[in-house]
Amino acid sequence: MAKKGRTAILKRQREVKKAERAALKREKREVRKEGETEAGLVATAEDLEGYGFGSDEEEVDEKEDDAV
Repeated sequence: MAKKGRTAILKRQREVKKAERAALKREKREVRKEGETEAGLVATAEDLEGYGFGSDEEEVDEKEDDAV
């Protein structure tokens, strides 16, 4: 009887990993497609604050405090 070569086992493992990576990519692509809506394209107040844009109310309050 011939011994199974280690290379065949390693090849099978590489193929399994490759298939798993492809499946993950497909899942991520599906999630991105589902998330692509117009609601996702509009920035919320929290998003704007995260980018450094404060709300107008805060700016008005700060200007009034400086004037007093």
